[in-house]
Amino acid sequence: MVPSPPSNHLAIQQFLSSVLSQRGPSALPYSEDTKWLIRQHLLSLTTTSPSLEPKTATFTHNDGRTVNLLQADGTVPIAFVSVTYNIPVIIWLTESYPRHPPCVYVNPTRDMIIKRSHPFVNPSGLVSVPYLQNWIYPSSNLVDLAHELSSVFGRDPPLFSQRTNPNPNYHPNQSSFESAGHTGGGSGGYPRPSVRTPQHPPPSPYGSGGGVVAGKVEAEDAAEVYKRKVINMLVENVNGDMLRFRKTREAEMENWFSAQAVLRGREEEVNKGLKEMRDKMEGLELHLQVVLMNTDVLEAWVRENKGKLKGGSEHIDVDNTFECVDVLSKQMLECTAVDMAIEDVVYSLEKAVQEGAMPFDQYLRTVRLLSREQFFNRATAAKVRAAQMQAQVAGMAARAPRYAT
Repeated sequence: MVPSPPSNHLAIQQFLSSVLSQRGPSALPYSEDTKWLIRQHLLSLTTTSPSLEPKTATFTHNDGRTVNLLQADGTVPIAFVSVTYNIPVIIWLTESYPRHPPCVYVNPTRDMIIKRSHPFVNPSGLVSVPYLQNWIYPSSNLVDLAHELSSVFGRDPPLFSQRTNPNPNYHPNQSSFESAGHTGGGSGGYPRPSVRTPQHPPPSPYGSGGGVVAGKVEAEDAAEVYKRKVINMLVENVNGDMLRFRKTREAEMENWFSAQAVLRGREEEVNKGLKEMRDKMEGLELHLQVVLMNTDVLEAWVRENKGKLKGGSEHIDVDNTFECVDVLSKQMLECTAVDMAIEDVVYSLEKAVQEGAMPFDQYLRTVRLLSREQFFNRATAAKVRAAQMQAQVAGMAARAPRYAT
């Protein structure tokens, strides 16, 4: 049965909203995307376990660093031999919470000591129950942790009392006793029953730290002790198996993540290569269109001039086969023809010198004259080309307003 919310539930909500919304140097060291979940965990914990109260306090790490953190301070109820007791604990919400488990300590009072060789509590009070070791974000929470602490501590309480003469008839949940049959009421909830009517209630987990009283020896038989040892052994074995299973699965996950990274790299390379191939295909398609257009133009020209060739092939003037469209084109054609003719002549003169058919000094004089003429023709061709480009740009500029309209 879920207990009703405490009377100060609204105050706890306001407190958590205030401390988790602080900014600047006084802000708590939690990630912004987890503060809402931290608030929900603490509110759920105070609803199911009103004895645990959220606070802020200074936490000291093992390396000496101090940091202001949230904590749940209070007691966890346990049922030991059908009697309810309260174990004082502190649940620290470290900086990496809730992605990593909180840090839980038992908080013994002055008259309590920590049980030696406890399977889940070390001498400093640090708690290491299986739920903390198998913490899974975001499903793990503080409510389930409190239930796990109650269950584990109920099977094996971690604290004992340091009183030299503990009363074996201690009833922590008994608030009042009848005056009849008692010699006097003790303070702090330790009533003293009459000697004439001795009682044998269940043993208290806060027994003497120096040994076991006679009443406890009578209450716990060998079968119960063996049963508890077997349960503890089973819990340890299951915990060890779960740790090994978790390590194995973590290693497998790391391998899968590495393989995933390699596959993503290959995917990027394939996509990059595919994009380059598509770009190249588009370029080839454009080039193919240009070639087809040029082919159509050449075929049209051949069809147009095919009859002229058949009519009088013996009277065809090679120099007049191609007609220039303007003066600049005709001048460019003449300069280019002269340049290429001079190249052929120089090549022939070089062959003649190599074969000894022409003196070397005459070769030099002839080449010098031809080179001079070739230079002037090339310079003229460059000027004509510049004039053609200027005329072409002017023509495009003149046609631009017509296309714009």
